[in-house]
Amino acid sequence: MKFIKTNIPDVIIGEPTVFKDDRGYFFESFNKEIFEKHLGKPIHFCQDNQAKSTKGVLRGLHYQLPPYAQSKLVRVISGKVLDIAVDIRRGSDTFGQYVAVELSGENKHQLFVPAGFAHGYVVLSKEAIFSYKVDNYYHKESERGIIYNDPELQIDWKLPLSELIISEKDKVQPAFNKADLFEKI
Repeated sequence: MKFIKTNIPDVIIGEPTVFKDDRGYFFESFNKEIFEKHLGKPIHFCQDNQAKSTKGVLRGLHYQLPPYAQSKLVRVISGKVLDIAVDIRRGSDTFGQYVAVELSGENKHQLFVPAGFAHGYVVLSKEAIFSYKVDNYYHKESERGIIYNDPELQIDWKLPLSELIISEKDKVQPAFNKADLFEKI
């Protein structure tokens, strides 16, 4: 696995080594020892999740407050998404900034989104299967969000707003400057 830095040092792109031949391909999608060595700290993923969505579906921006905050390791099994991680750690040098990465079944890249970041994605292909590991269980009372089209964040979702398919819950999330955010972790 090759690790690629982003404009926010805590958010990391993982690029697996893919072995291809006439039968198809093989790659190791996660190796705890290698991943922890790169992070410099232990990670304890406890749950795997998967979602299938059609083009234009936007999910996010979501996070959970401490002590139920989650780090995520996200990837796309098939299709293509634009994945977004927003730094919501007050006092951080990159507070309010975001990383945008295209993840696809073709490039097989993964994105590590640490606790203290809001996360979301939009499907750019006809459909996509999105998979992710989390290091803490879902806790409804700790769940929070930020509105996807926040004027302060100015996220370019790469699709016209008229083409986005957004849940009622995500349409009414608070603005970045009104959201419950993290103190620096």
